[in-house]
Amino acid sequence: MAGHSKWANIKHRKGAQDAKRGKIFTKLIKEITVAAKIGGGDLDANARLRTAVDKAKSENMPKDTIDRAIKKGTGDLDGVNYEEGTFEGYGPGGVAVIVEFMTDNRVRTVADVRHIFTKHNGNLGVSGSVAFLFDRKGLLSFSTDNDFDTIFEAALEAGAEDVKDEGDVYEVITDPLNFIEVREAIEAAGLKWETAEITMLPQTMVQLEGKHAEQMLKMMDKLEDNDDVQNVYANFDISDDDIELAMG
Repeated sequence: MAGHSKWANIKHRKGAQDAKRGKIFTKLIKEITVAAKIGGGDLDANARLRTAVDKAKSENMPKDTIDRAIKKGTGDLDGVNYEEGTFEGYGPGGVAVIVEFMTDNRVRTVADVRHIFTKHNGNLGVSGSVAFLFDRKGLLSFSTDNDFDTIFEAALEAGAEDVKDEGDVYEVITDPLNFIEVREAIEAAGLKWETAEITMLPQTMVQLEGKHAEQMLKMMDKLEDNDDVQNVYANFDISDDDIELAMG
């Protein structure tokens, strides 16, 4: 198994999603607030906000929590001002890493992220140092309990760019601009996605094993555990055997 789903599947096996539900909510509230601040509180007119709200609903976030986050973004309620941006750098074994952040204290965030990179045999780079190795895409993933041909037909008819069988998950890749349109067409066909998001897909993968694999998994875990970090993208591939060893 390779590609974007690698880290998602590792997290699932570690049980990290349930253990860190509070952190997931915190990150989603930030995204909803910033999306509403930039593009307004109307879901139909603000694709970024609509995507964030849909993701929050899929994580079972209460409706009033979502509504409060939107109102904080539009100024109807007092809220924190967040600055958003990205860090780029390299992890162990030359893995390219992009970190998206939202913070009310950039100095703190830079120090924290730099420390995580350094501690796990990585280093922060300058802006643009690895971004060219990734493509921003819409991504929907489905369990293999679904019928691949049905997903394939519905996705391509709706204008998806690609549909892939990754072995333990089916993936639909779209242009970010028609992501919502494709997702809705797939839902209308009676199919239920497991994840649906705008993400950064690596163009090539770096195979890791042994010490580098262990360091990379720990680095990803620490980055995602940071309250200021929204998303982490990396182009590593690790064998199932090395995952088992690293997870102990």
